[in-house]
Amino acid sequence: QVQLVESGGGLVQAGGSLTLSCAPSDRTFTSYGMGWFRQAPGKEREFVAHIWWSSGMKYYADSMNGRFTISRDVAKNTVYLLMDNLEPEDTAIYYCAAQVVHGEYKYWGQGTQVTVSS
Repeated sequence: QVQLVESGGGLVQAGGSLTLSCAPSDRTFTSYGMGWFRQAPGKEREFVAHIWWSSGMKYYADSMNGRFTISRDVAKNTVYLLMDNLEPEDTAIYYCAAQVVHGEYKYWGQGTQVTVSS
């Protein structure tokens, strides 16, 4: 079982930035793709961004409005989510997830809290 460990969450003022990181506990694990999701209080979990590990190609949920950037460091086996111009509505628990094949995200992290104050 692969564990994903997120870090980088915290409290930030509106308009600020945060960078989240996620890495597998097993450094030999290589994913097919990695994704970021978030769940705000009282809401369903929603997709944020995805990156294919081998190619680095990425795509985003339209609702992110270009404020978020997903990236990866192959040498560090780490995926990042840079979040700019944060809004109070971005307050949520952010999760990373890993695919081992196309489709299902098989492994999930425990989540990291992001709180944006107005």
